[in-house]
Amino acid sequence: MFLRTPSVSLRPARRALCLTLLAGAMAGPVALAQPVSNTSGSTTIRTVEAARLDASQVFPVRDAPARVRARNVSRLSAEVAGTLQQWTADVGASVKRGQVLARVDPRDQELGVQRARAALEASQARLALAQTQLQRARDLTAQDFLSPEALAQRETEVALVRAEADANRAQLATAQRQLDKTVLRAPFDAEVVERHAQTGEAVAPGSLLYVLAEKGAVELDATVNPLDATSLPQARRLRFEADGQERPVRLVRIGSTMSEPARTRTARLAFEAGSDAPSAGTAGRLIWEDARPHLPPQWLARRNGVIGVFVVEENAANPTVRFRPLPGAQEGRVVPVPADWPGSTLLVVGGQSALQDGQTVTVMRAGN
Repeated sequence: MFLRTPSVSLRPARRALCLTLLAGAMAGPVALAQPVSNTSGSTTIRTVEAARLDASQVFPVRDAPARVRARNVSRLSAEVAGTLQQWTADVGASVKRGQVLARVDPRDQELGVQRARAALEASQARLALAQTQLQRARDLTAQDFLSPEALAQRETEVALVRAEADANRAQLATAQRQLDKTVLRAPFDAEVVERHAQTGEAVAPGSLLYVLAEKGAVELDATVNPLDATSLPQARRLRFEADGQERPVRLVRIGSTMSEPARTRTARLAFEAGSDAPSAGTAGRLIWEDARPHLPPQWLARRNGVIGVFVVEENAANPTVRFRPLPGAQEGRVVPVPADWPGSTLLVVGGQSALQDGQTVTVMRAGN
Protein backbone atom coordinates (compact mmCIF):
# COMPACT_ATOMS: atom_id res chain seq x y z
CA MET A 1 0.00 0.00 0.00
CA PHE A 2 1.38 3.36 -0.96
CA LEU A 3 0.56 6.62 0.86
CA ARG A 4 -0.20 9.43 -1.39
CA THR A 5 1.35 12.68 -0.46
CA PRO A 6 -1.04 15.54 -0.85
CA SER A 7 0.16 18.32 -2.99
CA VAL A 8 1.14 21.50 -1.13
CA SER A 9 0.75 24.86 -2.67
CA LEU A 10 3.59 27.18 -1.58
CA ARG A 11 2.91 30.84 -1.15
CA PRO A 12 5.13 33.18 -3.13
CA ALA A 13 7.06 34.46 -0.02
CA ARG A 14 7.80 30.97 1.24
CA ARG A 15 8.79 29.88 -2.28
CA ALA A 16 11.33 32.71 -2.45
CA LEU A 17 12.77 31.76 0.97
CA CYS A 18 13.21 28.16 -0.08
CA LEU A 19 14.95 29.20 -3.25
CA THR A 20 17.32 31.44 -1.26
CA LEU A 21 18.26 28.66 1.16
CA LEU A 22 18.76 26.26 -1.70
CA ALA A 23 21.05 28.71 -3.44
CA GLY A 24 23.06 29.21 -0.26
CA ALA A 25 23.49 25.48 0.21
CA MET A 26 24.77 25.11 -3.30
CA ALA A 27 27.22 28.01 -2.83
CA GLY A 28 28.81 26.58 0.38
CA PRO A 29 28.68 27.25 4.20
CA VAL A 30 27.23 30.54 5.55
CA ALA A 31 29.68 32.95 7.31
CA LEU A 32 28.13 33.87 10.77
CA ALA A 33 28.65 37.40 12.15
CA GLN A 34 31.43 37.34 14.75
CA PRO A 35 31.53 39.68 17.82
CA VAL A 36 34.38 42.14 17.90
CA SER A 37 37.16 41.27 20.33
CA ASN A 38 38.77 44.04 22.34
CA THR A 39 42.24 44.22 23.80
CA SER A 40 41.13 43.04 27.24
CA GLY A 41 39.71 39.76 26.04
CA SER A 42 36.05 40.79 26.20
CA THR A 43 34.00 39.62 23.22
CA THR A 44 31.48 42.50 23.15
CA ILE A 45 31.87 46.23 22.77
CA ARG A 46 29.07 47.70 24.88
CA THR A 47 27.55 51.11 24.65
CA VAL A 48 27.47 52.91 27.98
CA GLU A 49 26.14 56.25 29.09
CA ALA A 50 28.67 58.48 30.87
CA ALA A 51 28.67 61.87 32.60
CA ARG A 52 31.24 64.18 34.19
CA LEU A 53 31.46 64.00 37.95
CA ASP A 54 31.11 67.74 38.54
CA ALA A 55 27.98 67.89 36.38
CA SER A 56 26.12 65.02 37.96
CA GLN A 57 27.16 64.76 41.62
CA VAL A 58 24.43 65.29 44.21
CA PHE A 59 24.25 66.90 47.64
CA PRO A 60 21.85 64.74 49.64
CA VAL A 61 19.35 66.19 52.08
CA ARG A 62 19.41 64.58 55.51
CA ASP A 63 17.13 64.89 58.50
CA ALA A 64 16.88 63.85 62.14
CA PRO A 65 14.22 64.10 64.88
CA ALA A 66 14.64 67.20 67.03
CA ARG A 67 12.96 68.90 69.96
CA VAL A 68 13.19 72.41 71.37
CA ARG A 69 14.42 72.42 74.96
CA ALA A 70 14.87 75.19 77.52
CA ARG A 71 18.51 75.87 78.32
CA ASN A 72 17.76 75.63 82.04
CA VAL A 73 15.07 73.51 83.65
CA SER A 74 15.46 73.88 87.41
CA ARG A 75 13.91 71.82 90.17
CA LEU A 76 13.60 74.17 93.14
CA SER A 77 13.46 72.54 96.57
CA ALA A 78 13.02 73.77 100.13
CA GLU A 79 16.31 74.55 101.89
CA VAL A 80 14.98 74.73 105.45
CA ALA A 81 12.49 72.74 107.49
CA GLY A 82 9.16 74.25 108.41
CA THR A 83 5.55 74.72 107.35
CA LEU A 84 4.78 76.19 103.94
CA GLN A 85 2.88 79.41 104.56
CA GLN A 86 2.30 80.65 101.02
CA TRP A 87 2.89 79.93 97.33
CA THR A 88 2.50 82.68 94.71
CA ALA A 89 2.79 81.15 91.19
CA ASP A 90 0.91 78.27 89.62
CA VAL A 91 1.60 76.05 86.58
CA GLY A 92 1.88 78.02 83.34
CA ALA A 93 2.59 81.33 85.03
CA SER A 94 5.49 83.50 83.93
CA VAL A 95 7.82 84.67 86.70
CA LYS A 96 10.65 87.19 86.81
CA ARG A 97 14.08 86.68 88.27
CA GLY A 98 13.97 87.30 92.03
CA GLN A 99 10.19 86.98 92.26
CA VAL A 100 8.93 85.26 95.41
CA LEU A 101 7.51 81.81 94.71
CA ALA A 102 6.89 80.41 98.20
CA ARG A 103 7.40 81.22 101.89
CA VAL A 104 8.17 78.83 104.73
CA ASP A 105 7.23 79.71 108.34
CA PRO A 106 10.30 81.75 109.45
CA ARG A 107 9.77 81.82 113.24
CA ASP A 108 12.35 79.17 114.09
CA GLN A 109 14.95 80.91 111.94
CA GLU A 110 14.07 84.30 113.45
CA LEU A 111 14.72 82.87 116.92
CA GLY A 112 18.05 81.54 115.70
CA VAL A 113 18.98 85.04 114.48
CA GLN A 114 18.07 86.51 117.87
CA ARG A 115 20.23 83.98 119.75
CA ALA A 116 23.18 84.58 117.46
CA ARG A 117 22.85 88.36 117.79
CA ALA A 118 22.69 88.14 121.59
CA ALA A 119 25.80 85.93 121.72
CA LEU A 120 27.65 88.40 119.51
CA GLU A 121 26.66 91.36 121.65
CA ALA A 122 27.83 89.54 124.78
CA SER A 123 31.20 88.67 123.25
CA GLN A 124 31.61 92.25 122.02
CA ALA A 125 31.02 93.54 125.59
CA ARG A 126 33.59 91.13 127.02
CA LEU A 127 36.01 92.19 124.31
CA ALA A 128 35.58 95.84 125.26
CA LEU A 129 36.25 95.03 128.93
CA ALA A 130 39.28 92.90 128.06
CA GLN A 131 40.72 95.67 125.90
CA THR A 132 40.28 98.21 128.74
CA GLN A 133 42.02 95.86 131.17
CA LEU A 134 44.84 95.30 128.69
CA GLN A 135 45.44 99.05 128.36
CA ARG A 136 45.50 99.41 132.15
CA ALA A 137 47.95 96.52 132.42
CA ARG A 138 50.27 98.18 129.89
CA ASP A 139 50.27 101.40 131.89
CA LEU A 140 51.08 99.55 135.10
CA THR A 141 53.82 97.54 133.44
CA ALA A 142 55.42 100.78 132.20
CA GLN A 143 55.50 102.00 135.80
CA ASP A 144 56.90 98.67 137.02
CA PHE A 145 53.74 97.93 139.01
CA LEU A 146 52.83 94.83 136.92
CA SER A 147 55.00 91.98 135.74
CA PRO A 148 55.44 91.16 132.02
CA GLU A 149 53.80 87.77 132.64
CA ALA A 150 50.61 89.48 133.87
CA LEU A 151 50.62 91.72 130.80
CA ALA A 152 50.94 88.68 128.51
CA GLN A 153 47.99 87.09 130.25
CA ARG A 154 45.85 90.19 129.57
CA GLU A 155 46.86 90.16 125.91
CA THR A 156 45.90 86.48 125.62
CA GLU A 157 42.50 87.19 127.15
CA VAL A 158 41.84 89.91 124.57
CA ALA A 159 42.81 87.56 121.71
CA LEU A 160 40.51 84.83 123.00
CA VAL A 161 37.52 87.16 123.43
CA ARG A 162 38.12 88.66 119.99
CA ALA A 163 38.10 85.17 118.44
CA GLU A 164 34.88 84.38 120.26
CA ALA A 165 33.31 87.59 118.92
CA ASP A 166 34.34 86.64 115.37
CA ALA A 167 32.79 83.19 115.78
CA ASN A 168 29.54 84.69 117.05
CA ARG A 169 29.51 87.13 114.14
CA ALA A 170 29.77 84.21 111.71
CA GLN A 171 27.04 82.41 113.59
CA LEU A 172 24.79 85.43 113.20
CA ALA A 173 25.47 85.51 109.46
CA THR A 174 24.60 81.81 109.22
CA ALA A 175 21.35 82.33 111.12
CA GLN A 176 20.47 85.26 108.89
CA ARG A 177 21.13 83.14 105.82
CA GLN A 178 18.84 80.40 107.13
CA LEU A 179 16.17 83.03 107.60
CA ASP A 180 16.59 84.16 103.99
CA LYS A 181 16.12 80.57 102.82
CA THR A 182 12.56 80.59 104.12
CA VAL A 183 11.69 82.61 101.01
CA LEU A 184 11.98 80.77 97.67
CA ARG A 185 12.73 83.08 94.71
CA ALA A 186 12.93 82.50 90.95
CA PRO A 187 16.58 82.20 89.80
CA PHE A 188 15.77 83.53 86.28
CA ASP A 189 12.91 84.63 84.05
CA ALA A 190 10.95 81.45 83.62
CA GLU A 191 7.67 79.64 83.20
CA VAL A 192 6.29 77.38 85.91
CA VAL A 193 6.23 73.82 84.61
CA GLU A 194 5.26 72.06 87.86
CA ARG A 195 4.10 73.19 91.28
CA HIS A 196 4.42 70.84 94.25
CA ALA A 197 4.08 73.46 96.99
CA GLN A 198 0.97 73.12 99.13
CA THR A 199 -0.08 75.61 101.79
CA GLY A 200 0.19 74.21 105.33
CA GLU A 201 2.37 71.30 104.25
CA ALA A 202 5.43 70.46 106.34
CA VAL A 203 8.57 70.57 104.24
CA ALA A 204 12.14 69.49 104.86
CA PRO A 205 15.38 70.43 103.13
CA GLY A 206 15.23 68.83 99.67
CA SER A 207 11.43 68.78 99.36
CA LEU A 208 10.56 69.61 95.73
CA LEU A 209 8.43 72.75 95.44
CA TYR A 210 8.68 73.99 91.84
CA VAL A 211 10.00 73.06 88.38
CA LEU A 212 10.86 76.08 86.23
CA ALA A 213 11.85 76.30 82.56
CA GLU A 214 13.91 79.30 81.55
CA LYS A 215 12.19 81.64 79.09
CA GLY A 216 13.83 83.09 76.00
CA ALA A 217 16.82 80.74 76.18
CA VAL A 218 16.06 77.62 74.14
CA GLU A 219 18.21 75.15 72.23
CA LEU A 220 17.41 72.52 69.65
CA ASP A 221 18.18 68.97 70.74
CA ALA A 222 18.59 66.59 67.77
CA THR A 223 19.13 62.81 67.76
CA VAL A 224 21.48 62.07 64.86
CA ASN A 225 22.52 58.82 63.20
CA PRO A 226 26.32 58.38 63.58
CA LEU A 227 26.68 58.03 59.79
CA ASP A 228 25.04 61.43 59.31
CA ALA A 229 26.74 63.14 62.25
CA THR A 230 29.99 63.64 60.33
CA SER A 231 28.22 65.85 57.80
CA LEU A 232 26.74 68.27 60.35
CA PRO A 233 29.79 70.50 60.97
CA GLN A 234 30.00 71.38 57.24
CA ALA A 235 26.26 71.21 56.55
CA ARG A 236 24.48 73.70 54.33
CA ARG A 237 21.08 75.25 55.07
CA LEU A 238 20.57 73.90 58.56
CA ARG A 239 16.95 74.41 59.51
CA PHE A 240 14.29 73.22 61.95
CA GLU A 241 10.94 72.25 60.50
CA ALA A 242 7.90 72.13 62.78
CA ASP A 243 4.23 73.02 62.43
CA GLY A 244 4.69 73.77 58.73
CA GLN A 245 7.39 76.39 59.36
CA GLU A 246 11.15 76.36 58.83
CA ARG A 247 13.56 78.28 61.06
CA PRO A 248 17.32 78.62 60.43
CA VAL A 249 19.61 77.15 63.08
CA ARG A 250 23.36 76.76 63.63
CA LEU A 251 25.33 73.94 65.18
CA VAL A 252 26.59 74.60 68.73
CA ARG A 253 28.07 71.23 69.62
CA ILE A 254 27.71 67.55 68.88
CA GLY A 255 28.46 64.83 71.38
CA SER A 256 30.88 62.04 70.66
CA THR A 257 29.20 59.53 72.99
CA MET A 258 26.55 57.28 71.47
CA SER A 259 23.39 56.66 73.46
CA GLU A 260 22.14 53.20 74.31
CA PRO A 261 20.35 51.28 72.88
CA ALA A 262 19.57 53.48 69.86
CA ARG A 263 23.26 54.07 69.09
CA THR A 264 22.68 57.72 68.18
CA ARG A 265 24.55 60.93 68.92
CA THR A 266 23.10 64.12 70.37
CA ALA A 267 23.57 67.48 68.69
CA ARG A 268 22.69 70.87 70.17
CA LEU A 269 21.81 73.77 67.89
CA ALA A 270 20.87 77.40 68.42
CA PHE A 271 18.30 79.44 66.53
CA GLU A 272 19.74 82.19 64.39
CA ALA A 273 19.43 85.74 65.65
CA GLY A 274 16.27 87.39 64.45
CA SER A 275 14.32 84.17 64.00
CA ASP A 276 11.25 83.54 66.10
CA ALA A 277 12.28 80.62 68.30
CA PRO A 278 9.43 78.20 69.06
CA SER A 279 8.37 77.33 72.57
CA ALA A 280 10.21 74.72 74.59
CA GLY A 281 8.83 71.24 73.96
CA THR A 282 8.11 71.81 70.25
CA ALA A 283 8.96 68.67 68.25
CA GLY A 284 9.96 68.54 64.58
CA ARG A 285 12.76 67.62 62.19
CA LEU A 286 16.27 68.96 61.77
CA ILE A 287 16.98 69.19 58.03
CA TRP A 288 20.28 69.96 56.34
CA GLU A 289 22.13 69.53 53.06
CA ASP A 290 25.35 67.56 53.09
CA ALA A 291 28.09 69.87 51.79
CA ARG A 292 30.12 66.93 50.47
CA PRO A 293 29.39 65.82 46.88
CA HIS A 294 27.95 62.31 46.62
CA LEU A 295 27.41 59.64 44.00
CA PRO A 296 23.82 58.44 43.45
CA PRO A 297 23.24 54.80 44.49
CA GLN A 298 22.03 53.76 41.03
CA TRP A 299 25.52 54.29 39.63
CA LEU A 300 27.12 51.76 41.96
CA ALA A 301 28.04 48.21 40.99
CA ARG A 302 29.33 45.21 42.90
CA ARG A 303 32.29 43.25 41.62
CA ASN A 304 33.92 40.41 43.58
CA GLY A 305 32.07 41.44 46.71
CA VAL A 306 33.28 45.06 46.51
CA ILE A 307 31.04 48.06 45.80
CA GLY A 308 32.38 50.72 43.46
CA VAL A 309 31.79 52.67 40.28
CA PHE A 310 33.01 52.39 36.69
CA VAL A 311 35.15 55.23 35.32
CA VAL A 312 35.76 55.77 31.61
CA GLU A 313 39.37 56.14 30.47
CA GLU A 314 39.13 57.93 27.14
CA ASN A 315 41.71 57.72 24.39
CA ALA A 316 41.75 58.19 20.63
CA ALA A 317 41.45 54.50 19.73
CA ASN A 318 39.15 52.65 22.11
CA PRO A 319 37.76 53.98 25.43
CA THR A 320 37.88 51.48 28.28
CA VAL A 321 36.26 51.35 31.72
CA ARG A 322 37.94 50.83 35.07
CA PHE A 323 36.26 49.68 38.26
CA ARG A 324 37.10 51.93 41.22
CA PRO A 325 36.16 50.57 44.66
CA LEU A 326 34.50 52.90 47.16
CA PRO A 327 35.48 51.89 50.73
CA GLY A 328 32.59 51.98 53.16
CA ALA A 329 29.94 52.16 50.43
CA GLN A 330 26.58 50.55 51.14
CA GLU A 331 23.99 49.44 48.62
CA GLY A 332 21.02 51.74 48.32
CA ARG A 333 22.82 54.73 49.90
CA VAL A 334 24.52 57.72 48.35
CA VAL A 335 28.31 57.58 48.63
CA PRO A 336 30.66 60.53 49.31
CA VAL A 337 32.93 61.36 46.39
CA PRO A 338 36.59 60.66 47.23
CA ALA A 339 38.41 63.93 47.78
CA ASP A 340 41.10 63.18 45.17
CA TRP A 341 38.67 62.64 42.28
CA PRO A 342 38.73 65.62 39.85
CA GLY A 343 35.48 67.05 38.59
CA SER A 344 36.35 66.02 35.04
CA THR A 345 36.21 62.31 35.96
CA LEU A 346 33.90 60.55 33.48
CA LEU A 347 31.59 58.14 35.29
CA VAL A 348 29.44 55.40 33.81
CA VAL A 349 25.86 56.31 34.67
CA GLY A 350 24.05 53.80 32.46
CA GLY A 351 24.72 50.28 31.20
CA GLN A 352 27.16 49.33 33.95
CA SER A 353 25.34 46.21 35.13
CA ALA A 354 27.32 43.82 32.89
CA LEU A 355 30.59 45.72 32.59
CA GLN A 356 33.94 44.29 33.59
CA ASP A 357 37.13 46.07 34.52
CA GLY A 358 39.18 46.97 31.45
CA GLN A 359 36.40 46.39 28.96
CA THR A 360 36.31 48.46 25.76
CA VAL A 361 33.13 50.50 25.39
CA THR A 362 31.35 52.93 23.15
CA VAL A 363 30.61 56.07 25.15
CA MET A 364 27.42 58.05 24.82
CA ARG A 365 27.42 61.25 26.82
CA ALA A 366 24.44 61.66 29.15
CA GLY A 367 21.92 64.16 27.91
CA ASN A 368 22.88 63.72 24.24
